[in-house]
Amino acid sequence: MKPTKETDHAIVDVLDVLLREGAMIQADVLITVADIPLVGINLQAAIAGMTTMTEYGFFENWDVEKRRMSEDRHAEFGRRPSPRVPHSDSDSDER
Repeated sequence: MKPTKETDHAIVDVLDVLLREGAMIQADVLITVADIPLVGINLQAAIAGMTTMTEYGFFENWDVEKRRMSEDRHAEFGRRPSPRVPHSDSDSDER
């Protein structure tokens, strides 16, 4: 029997499921020295496509907040004075 190469790519299938269905990862880490707990870490991550995230209630206001921040940034730049353009040598001779 000769080895064959699969034409399906497993990583593509994994990414498809992650983006479509999503995954929740939770980990609790406790760092101890000499049986004395020093640091506790609680890690949580949600991995999914944006459509799935919004369906489950994550990032509900994300688009609104990003648009508001963008409008604020544009308004801030609009209030700044425009940069001065240096005059050419011919303009300085006329003065």
